[in-house]
Amino acid sequence: MNLPELGAFLRTRRDRIRPAEVGLPHGPRRRVPGLRREEVAQLAGLSADYYTELERGSAKNGVQPSAQTLAALARALRLNGDERDHLFHLAERPVPPPAGGASAHVQPALIGLLDRLSNTPARVITDLHETLMENSLALALLGRSPARRGPAASLVYRWFTDPRAREMHPPEDHPHHSRVFVADLQAAAARRGRDAEVARMVAALRRRSQEFADLWDTHDVAVRRMDHKRIVHPLLGVIELDCHNLLSEDGRQRLLWFTAPPGSPAAEQLELLSVVGTQELTAAEDGAPERLSAADS
Repeated sequence: MNLPELGAFLRTRRDRIRPAEVGLPHGPRRRVPGLRREEVAQLAGLSADYYTELERGSAKNGVQPSAQTLAALARALRLNGDERDHLFHLAERPVPPPAGGASAHVQPALIGLLDRLSNTPARVITDLHETLMENSLALALLGRSPARRGPAASLVYRWFTDPRAREMHPPEDHPHHSRVFVADLQAAAARRGRDAEVARMVAALRRRSQEFADLWDTHDVAVRRMDHKRIVHPLLGVIELDCHNLLSEDGRQRLLWFTAPPGSPAAEQLELLSVVGTQELTAAEDGAPERLSAADS
């Protein structure tokens, strides 16, 4: 493993990313043009000390990044396909295929589209509803996922196992979202075939949620392409938005974005959302998704 080259590569990639590109405030006291080390660590779900050791390229502490860690860093640093492969080569890890579950590398075409959707909330997710990338408005609207790996990275999993995941929608809308989530997961499971990740998720959800088990046994299937959602925002109240989905060619990733009719109350709320921003995100207790606190208004 070429740790010095790996560290130098990470350092140069970090320097080129602007905070706004990953939903972070620039701030008046920022001394570096790109991201800070602790910000990269946060985005990748790593400890700041561990990431610092990686950048230093020192083998004295036995730093050996796993494939999952490298995939998380590739997403956090917005590496393209060649850069992602180079990162794995430097770490002497097998280069993973371009698609697959939570460790999937974001497809460049979706990154390009996400970059152009600066005036509306947008994010890239997997077919298991794991967030891979998002813009600052999506972060302000929906909050940050409490996990970047493992079952809790999936909104579908959290929806049926953690009541806090449902707080983003009014209670009367919950049955609809439950049905849509399960039908969409049925489609993903069939598309992936004998996929161990999906099989584990379905088995766990059947054990933990009778609601999920009952819906799964209906065998209803429908890919979620467009939906009307009411989202509960802690500062702006209920926002009624249309949610659009653009699927990648293999169906394993999708770009979703939210719109409101011009002149509607929701359009005005989105304008306010861009003003409120994400400068004062506060973490809810016990690992709940980070949401804007009322004190930030």
